[in-house]
Amino acid sequence: MGMGEERSNASFTSAMTLEQSGVSSIPQSYVLPPSQRPNHNLNNISATLPIIDLSSLQDQSQRSQTVNSIRTACKEIGFFQVINHGIHESVMKDALDAAMGFFDLPTEEKMVLASDNVNEPVRYGTSINHVRDAVYFWRDFIKHYSHPISDWIPLWPSHPPNYKEKMGNYAKAVLVLQKQLMEIIIESLGLNPTYLQEEIKEGSQVLVVNCYPACPEPELTLGLPPHSDYGSITILLESHRGLQIQDHNNNWIPVQVSEKALMVQLGDQVEVMSNGQYKSVIHRVTVNPEEKRFSIASIHSLALEIKVGPASELVDEEHPKSYNQFSFRDFLDFITSNDTTGGRFIDTLKKP
Repeated sequence: MGMGEERSNASFTSAMTLEQSGVSSIPQSYVLPPSQRPNHNLNNISATLPIIDLSSLQDQSQRSQTVNSIRTACKEIGFFQVINHGIHESVMKDALDAAMGFFDLPTEEKMVLASDNVNEPVRYGTSINHVRDAVYFWRDFIKHYSHPISDWIPLWPSHPPNYKEKMGNYAKAVLVLQKQLMEIIIESLGLNPTYLQEEIKEGSQVLVVNCYPACPEPELTLGLPPHSDYGSITILLESHRGLQIQDHNNNWIPVQVSEKALMVQLGDQVEVMSNGQYKSVIHRVTVNPEEKRFSIASIHSLALEIKVGPASELVDEEHPKSYNQFSFRDFLDFITSNDTTGGRFIDTLKKP
């Protein structure tokens, strides 16, 4: 079946269309069971989430302290924010402007890129996988493969006219940052700096550009359900708050938005590679009644078919191999045939 035929199968009503139609309540298909609904009275939970200043890496006397801070963040929560990360504020703002411009396009223009097939390299959709989802989530998205950018950018949206340029500049800048962060994460595990170096360089980058429209009943639904990302790390840029991460006590912690910071989330590949020393962070997205929220998640992983397993240096009698190996392709196969709220992909990899 060709790409055009695949895309013609996609049929859905986007969350943005529902919001624009002025609904005062959300359709039943978006209402979560009571136990899965967000608790919006989380303002009492205060947690200081780690903020890492990457400029300190240039100074040898401060470098080991920064690597230690990243090690602690990876062990304790699987999440940290970075400042002085080398990506100019204007590049970040342009990318968010491009995202807003895309979602403001007429529905029929966006639907040209719609598909039911999760393997499409460029795909517009709603919820997570609207074909499989038992309950829909209040979110529209455009996903596109982004590395090497010269291979994929011709397939990206042509409208708005500056989308490719603005989003492309951001994608390239984030790729540089990801390489730097992965080197530090690998070093923090005590692995040789060259570990997986070539595989990371040749890895996959998927940009997931999200729109969470204002929602009339935010207490009944979510923008995204609790999940962890399949990749090594995800670097996240967002326009407004809405992201929440789960700590080891199963508390949901709202993440404050800082204009200059980017968020770094550990994914399943790092949990597997570290043999469980580091954990991928479980996170979800809440929605609000006042304003649209935009986010750009740059999900990095090894290339589509490359398997990652526990690093042999981190496996011994005391720490036996805890996970089976997997690839990005294995993850895609999993979400094609499973409702994603039914269980985490990484749980299928854990050895008994």
